[in-house]
This record gives sequence, structure tokens and C-alpha cells, in this order.
Amino acid sequence: MLKHRILLARLFGGLVIALPAAFSTASPDVWRLDSDENWTAISPQDKFLVAVVEVKKLVNTGQTEPARLAYEQLKKDFPDLADPDLDAFIEADLLFSQGDFTKAYRAYEKIIKERPQSRLRPAILDRQYAIGTAYLGGQKKSVLRVIKLKGDAEGVRIMETITDRAGIQSALGLRAALAVAENYHKRELFNDEYLKWWEISLQYKTGQIAKDALLAMAASKHAIYNRRPEEKRAFYDPANLSTAKTYYQIFVDRYPQDAEKLATNQIIKQIDEQLAEKQLVIAQYYHRTGHIQSANLYYDMVLQDYPQTEAAQAASPTGRLRGQSRNN
Repeated sequence: MLKHRILLARLFGGLVIALPAAFSTASPDVWRLDSDENWTAISPQDKFLVAVVEVKKLVNTGQTEPARLAYEQLKKDFPDLADPDLDAFIEADLLFSQGDFTKAYRAYEKIIKERPQSRLRPAILDRQYAIGTAYLGGQKKSVLRVIKLKGDAEGVRIMETITDRAGIQSALGLRAALAVAENYHKRELFNDEYLKWWEISLQYKTGQIAKDALLAMAASKHAIYNRRPEEKRAFYDPANLSTAKTYYQIFVDRYPQDAEKLATNQIIKQIDEQLAEKQLVIAQYYHRTGHIQSANLYYDMVLQDYPQTEAAQAASPTGRLRGQSRNN
């Protein structure tokens, strides 16, 4: 049985490709000056890596024709690599180089769907991640070759697919999930942002990601409430405020030093003010409409639940009298 030595080389920032050692018997014809200023031959493996780096640079900088020629040379120098998978990948990569992300993504996707066990799968996911990043960063998506639409939705779809395929526990899958959360935040889709961070938090219970997720869930819930006009916020359901406060309090309990640096307790105090204002508005409404018993109930809730707030001062007997005198 013919045994092969396996070389694992990182190709295109994501591919782990298995190379048979068949080409390792080739005579090296490239030399380099080492750290001792002695000339040493570059191994075939080194030549392969150098060629790959060069092709990647050409593709990423949009030099399509030089990239095509470099790929052809790569196949000549290392014939064991040449197969239908690589040919299909090169075709997709040249489309990527041209900036035709729509066609490139389809071409990459075709390889994955037709050859799910392809050794090029990691490289394809890496390229698709680059396309998704471009769309999330403002790249327009072409529709019918004429219409240009914002690419955010397409970018989110691509990143979600990558996370599903690579797994959120993998480095690439996590990066894709974080990119989606960041995009939602940028577009002020705070509820979607919260749900994405919640999904991440289910898989990361400890470490920096867990800490980031907890803080982001708190901030997104708070932002949902705060995005409304300030003078109208008290008329809306405070459920998001209460949830935000709970997350912030957990953050303080788990990470007291970080909470102090981020002044998290001040945020909690602000939320208490907002929650108290909500109760005060209800009390004042009942007071104006002559439902004194109900009004007193809500005034007492403010005093009991949020005694250190400005709303509590307004809810006190003295504060109520001042409010009545102003209304009169």
C-alpha cells in the first residue's frame, strides 16, 4: 500500500488542503539566503506556499488575468492538485477577483452543494465570508444586472449560512455571527441584535464572548426602549427596560471590575429613573381623571420600588401638592 506523507497548508486564509508527497521528490530549483547568509534550496512545500500567497494577493487586489495565469502555473508545478474541484474553485475565484460577488458566491455555493466533502470547503467558506463582509460593509447587490440594492440582507444571509455550516463554536462561525450582530447594531435593528447575541450566549457560557454577549444583550434591550422620543417613552411597555436592568445587574455581579470601569451602576440608576417615571405617569393620569385610590397606589409603588429617584420626589405627598398647584 502506497503511503503518502500529508502536508497541511493554510490556503487563502481558510483552506486546509491535504497534499500527497508525490511532488516532494521534485528537485528544488529555487534558492534563498538563510539567517546565516548561506544559500539553501527552497523545498517544494515552500514553493507551493509561496505560489499560493502570490495567487491570493493577485485575487484580493483584483488582478484577474495575472491570477488566472498564476493558477495555471500552480497546476503545472503541482499536478497532483489538479482536479475538477480546483478548476471549479479557480473559476469562482476569478469571478471574485473581478468583483462580481453575486456570480462568485453562486459558483462557490455550487461546489459545496455538488461536492459537500470537497477538500476546498474551508477555502470556499472563507471566500464566502469575505463576500458577506463586503455586503455588510456597504457593497451593493446587483439584481438583473441593472438594479443595485443594499447588500445588508444578503450579507446577513451569507453569514448565517456560514455559521450554520461551520458551527458557531468554530472561529469562522463565531466571526460570522458577530458580524451579523454588529450589522444589526449599525442599522439600529436592536431587537434582531439582541436575538443574535442571545443565540451566541447559548454557546458561550464563559470567557470574553460570554461577557460581551451579556453586555450587548443589556444594551440592545435598553436601546429598544430609548429609540422612542424621550417625551413618549413613559407611555410604552417597560418590559425591555426591566430585562435590560436584569442583564446589567448580572453583569455587575459577575464582572464587578469591568462594571466599575463601564459605570454600569450608573446605567442601572438611569433605568430605575425611567421605570419610576413610567409608574409616575400612570399615577398622574389616574389623579387627573379623578381615580384617586388608583393614583395613590401607583404613587406608593414609586416610593417603595424607586425611593432614590426624581420620580419618587414627585410622588411624595409634598411633590403631589406641588404638582396639583401647577395644574391649577
